[in-house]
Amino acid sequence: MEPTGMVTQFKDLGAILVLALSALGSGTGAGVAGMSAIGAWKKNFSQNKSASFLLVALVAAPLTQTIYGFIVMNKMVSIAMGGQYLWAIGLFAGSAIGLSAYWQGKCSAAACDAMGETGKGFGNYIAVLGMTETVALLVMVFTLVVLGKFSGA
Repeated sequence: MEPTGMVTQFKDLGAILVLALSALGSGTGAGVAGMSAIGAWKKNFSQNKSASFLLVALVAAPLTQTIYGFIVMNKMVSIAMGGQYLWAIGLFAGSAIGLSAYWQGKCSAAACDAMGETGKGFGNYIAVLGMTETVALLVMVFTLVVLGKFSGA
């Protein structure tokens, strides 16, 4: 029989934290970048210049961090089903992944502004976004390694 109580009711808290915080960063980052893309398009349209659709790729860049949070969440759910509560791992991993997404969105916003102004440099901007993305990837991989030790894998 499984024990009941306030703590037991929240055994999945770490798992939902990692997803929620990752998604919070993704949504915020994409929102910041999206506002910048809309401003760049507005400027292009008002000057009768062509507006690059490539800005959508810059806006979408922070969304991948939600996927990383989902991957970590899945591993954490299986461990939580075994009775281990990993709240701190979910809190800190989710925060790190979410912050990566937020700052990637800020970089994307700057890239949208620059691309909208010059129409050049897309490859350079993607390289910078890849660097901020790498932080989230590393957090995901290292968290999965640590979770593997909790699950005995």
